[in-house]
Amino acid sequence: MAAAGVPQFASLYVGDLHPDVTEAMLYEIFNSVGPVASIRVCRDSITRRSLGYGYVNFHGVSDAERALDTLNYSSIKGRSCRIMWSQRDPSLRKSGAGNIYVKNLDRNIDNKALYDTFSLFGNILSCKVAADAHGKSYGYGFVHYETEEAAKQAIQRVNGMQIGEKTVQVCQFIKRGDRDKPDITNYTNLYVKNFVDWDEAKLLEVFNEFGPVTSSVLRMDNKNRMFAFVGYEESAHARAAVEALHGKEMRTEEQIAKDKEEGKEEVEGHPPYQLYVQRAQSKYERAQELKEKFAGPSGNESKQQGVNLYVKNLDDKTDDAALRALFEPFGTITSVATPKDDKGNCKGFGFVCFASPDEATKAVTEMHLRVVKGKPLYVGLAEKREARQERLRQRYSPEAMKGGAKGGKGGKGGPGGMQTQMYGQGGMGGMMPPNMGYPGMQGMMRPPMMGMMPPQMMSMMGKGGPMMGGMGGMG
Repeated sequence: MAAAGVPQFASLYVGDLHPDVTEAMLYEIFNSVGPVASIRVCRDSITRRSLGYGYVNFHGVSDAERALDTLNYSSIKGRSCRIMWSQRDPSLRKSGAGNIYVKNLDRNIDNKALYDTFSLFGNILSCKVAADAHGKSYGYGFVHYETEEAAKQAIQRVNGMQIGEKTVQVCQFIKRGDRDKPDITNYTNLYVKNFVDWDEAKLLEVFNEFGPVTSSVLRMDNKNRMFAFVGYEESAHARAAVEALHGKEMRTEEQIAKDKEEGKEEVEGHPPYQLYVQRAQSKYERAQELKEKFAGPSGNESKQQGVNLYVKNLDDKTDDAALRALFEPFGTITSVATPKDDKGNCKGFGFVCFASPDEATKAVTEMHLRVVKGKPLYVGLAEKREARQERLRQRYSPEAMKGGAKGGKGGKGGPGGMQTQMYGQGGMGGMMPPNMGYPGMQGMMRPPMMGMMPPQMMSMMGKGGPMMGGMGGMG
């Protein structure tokens, strides 16, 4: 009979797996405890490398319980695996209820030692010591109990206790977004913006009123907006400048009256007509602040709704409005972007986000290879840079090229390393399926939504001749 609080399904999560562990290895280990229904090692969708965890499903809950009791923290290919009940309810994992944070851990304390210490106070859903890729402890860990009462008891009993060679600190875990940020008052560098027609002399005149300025620099961004950095010798002078100047009105009385008449007073965020003076932040701090600002309710970055398309081979005069006009006939567009160079010209590519996958598919079908201003457009599903680089690396690695040269063997690919998995079948000797061509575009192909062509192939398409010559017999 299952213990109280134990999920009444027989699914286990197995973590901290060695990258070389396969489903077959896990089956051999777990099937010795009881009949296994299914096993899955989770893998990267691009590289197919193991993500270091998997799921084992038993036919019976009692077998799953026995596996959890007997195999937890056992060694698989030299690594201690971590087993726990698979939590199908994500709200339980994300709520933070019953979750405690343990810091100042002895570096010799591993997952099993942490589990053995804290299992005295209640049923543990998960337990982990934070460690690097080589298994070296960072000196802190997390224990997630089934109940709040067990977590409170563990905090009361273990906080201040010596475990190994160190005295640990135990407290309730607080999600990053809910943590109170301490006010930073010890700073000397300021970031200044929203001023017009200031030169170095004017900048120093304004900020020297609050104390000796040790350094200052004026800059202009790519939209011709001025900003500056000002450094003081003492933190008190920097704080005084922020208090006195941040939010200072920079408009004349006439401009204020005119803006009121035109209804321009309502502005979201910091108004552009008020001076902005705040502590200068590092690049990392700004990135974290923006990440938290645009995070969704769950604490993760809110994802763009819809499907994002990548458009290449654009004319250098293309702007956001022109790109939107090209794709508007196919559906509702939620956002458009055409990155610009330092001269304000389009870099030759852009992004269009549609509200639904069907609209995006229609846009790809109609716009891919359409000639706009003398250039055939490339339109495909946008990828993250890391995923694209890894996909291309896999496709054009020496191993992939060797495999592609063989041809005729399912899964290896055809000539030139073009993987047959793009079409879902092998043994085609590099030939395109008949339905990939279309009238009037002999020797070219219109890729499916999820299959993006390598840049080399696209360049050949733009030129025409080499592509046709390299795929003789297609016509």
